Amino acid sequence: MAEVYRGGRAFSGGSPDWLTPHEVRTRRFAPRRLGVDGEQVRAFQLRLADELSVLVRELTMARTENARLRRVLRDWQTTHARTCNRPQPPRGNSGHW
Repeated sequence: MAEVYRGGRAFSGGSPDWLTPHEVRTRRFAPRRLGVDGEQVRAFQLRLADELSVLVRELTMARTENARLRRVLRDWQTTHARTCNRPQPPRGNSGHW
């Protein structure tokens, strides 16, 4: 099966889950005798592609922010683990009785 490239990655053995805005904009449908209005379909495609572009951009920004927050948290945890005062384990009989 041929490889399909999306987002710089190759997919083979089936189609990927997400459509790209470019695929939505350039999709063509076979004409039918009692089909739909081609201009309406095209207008809908363009609107859908624009909304998809916004969502892809927002998802990319969210993933970038998530990665940044993970790094900050990991750095804080490392620093905190080095500087925190760990309680000393009890020695001998430290119970109430």
